Amino acid sequence: MAENTQTQEEFLNSFDWEKYQEGIDAIGDDQRKNFEELVKNNFVDTQDNEVVEGVVTRLTDREAIIDINAKSEGVISLNEFRYNPNLKVGDKVEVLIDVREDKAGQLVLSHRKARTIKAWDRVLQAFESGEVVNGFVKSRTKGGMIVDVFGIEAFLPGSQIDVKPIRDYEQFVNKTMEFKVVKVNHEFKNVVVSHKALIEADIEEQKREIIGQLEKGQVLEGVVKNITSYGVFVDLGGVDGLIHITDLSWARINHPSEVVQVDQKLNVVILDFDDNKSRIQLGLKQLSKHPWDALADDLKVGDKVKGKVVVIADYGAFVEIADGVEGLIHVSEMSWSTHLRSAQDFVKLGQEVECVVLTLDRAERKMSLGIKQLTSDPWTNITEKYPVGSKHTGTVRNFTNFGVFVELEEGIDGLIHITDLSWNKKVKHPSELVNTGDKIEVMVLELDAEGHKLSLGHKQTTENPWDKYEVEFGVGTVHEGTVSKLVDKGAQVKITDDIVAFVPSRFLEKEDGKKLAKGETAQFKIIEFNKDTRRVVASHTAIFREEEERIVKEATASANNNASSSTTVEKSTLGDLEALQELKEKMEKQK
Repeated sequence: MAENTQTQEEFLNSFDWEKYQEGIDAIGDDQRKNFEELVKNNFVDTQDNEVVEGVVTRLTDREAIIDINAKSEGVISLNEFRYNPNLKVGDKVEVLIDVREDKAGQLVLSHRKARTIKAWDRVLQAFESGEVVNGFVKSRTKGGMIVDVFGIEAFLPGSQIDVKPIRDYEQFVNKTMEFKVVKVNHEFKNVVVSHKALIEADIEEQKREIIGQLEKGQVLEGVVKNITSYGVFVDLGGVDGLIHITDLSWARINHPSEVVQVDQKLNVVILDFDDNKSRIQLGLKQLSKHPWDALADDLKVGDKVKGKVVVIADYGAFVEIADGVEGLIHVSEMSWSTHLRSAQDFVKLGQEVECVVLTLDRAERKMSLGIKQLTSDPWTNITEKYPVGSKHTGTVRNFTNFGVFVELEEGIDGLIHITDLSWNKKVKHPSELVNTGDKIEVMVLELDAEGHKLSLGHKQTTENPWDKYEVEFGVGTVHEGTVSKLVDKGAQVKITDDIVAFVPSRFLEKEDGKKLAKGETAQFKIIEFNKDTRRVVASHTAIFREEEERIVKEATASANNNASSSTTVEKSTLGDLEALQELKEKMEKQK
């Protein structure tokens, strides 16, 4: 049994190879078993696709001779060690037994395949454990970078390089960086790594630490990360907070970029945050003194101030008289006129204006201003300038359904009621006669100095033509007219441009029993005339009916006077009576 414990070296030194080759010494069973045991324990089993460790025993110009403790040494091309230009004799390397023996009986090894197999094992291990690995950025590719990890080419997406968007990928080429294996595809042998995941992990750790120390009123240093129309996002060292646009400056601004820039460092104060501190509200203006506190102590109501119009609304305009100090000029304080207009009619955005302080509340930080107070009230001597019955020229400023507002001068407006626009036309809306901006003649009809109200008339500036029409077209007068329109109860007949009479249906009948049609011209008798309401009623039937009645009256009188005359006279009278009878029958028939 002692022989069975021989070492490999002892066995080789004591073994007579010459006798064995000559066949002089026969090998006993015990010796054969001992030899096989030694081979089994000391030589590797050169199975294909097995990774073993070998030692570099010799280097040539093209190859490295590797001893893997097998029956023969193996050969590997130096191309497989290109990554390791410092390879030398004695170095240990991992190799894969590619072919046990080639045609020349040489053991063929592969270092590249061994590295790949081992690399996959290490990649899988890193993926499962979350281990941080080092990788060499080889080159840029579409959508990201190619990274060498343990000899395997892994893909680094552009979105996984950093937490911030990266524009220049070339800056990372030929650099060694730390990565985390985030995805492995066994089927296609794809590996995806991320550098961003490591940064986010560090940020999360910092974020938890920072959030735990947050307090309202705390002042922190941050870096402007992003600017939007509604505010600024500030990085507090892994935690983002928002400065709303209203908390950037005491002065009114249109966009946050007027105050800060991206990557700018600034101190901010914590105003508020939610329960889990995921939404943090920050302030910048709160770190400086409020402008109202710096307002001059001697400023008082009645003082004149200058400022810039910063906001315009329909109801008024906000004027900034100092940085962060604004006052409101209500539209009613822009003009003495009682007819209010839009503030845009008086001021423009950015305009420098002078105004008077009307109210001042330092505690509430409110101020009201006025422009019209810079001039005297034009209504002070209104009765002297615009007495009732006086005529003036004004400018049409605005319409309503019931009339027109006319400006006589700045601050003096009056109303022309729709019924006082024209003597003749029935106006449905003022725009039928005038346009905004037109010059118009007016007469003052009524004046209320205390209430700042003027009642004006336009038609009163000319003579009322209906005074003349009352005589010319009085009841009983006969005029020629044309049927212009048929209505349900009669027709409208145009006698002149101003006189349009109404004729009831029963008075449209002609002498032949038919009725007048649209477009027909005939004689009409005025049977009603009212100049106040401009109502004129006429009749065509009255023209020939009156003539018939006159003939009947004359014939009746003639018959009664000549009842006892001679035969010749009797014949004449009888003839008249026959004519009278025919006329009566005709009238009855018409009725």
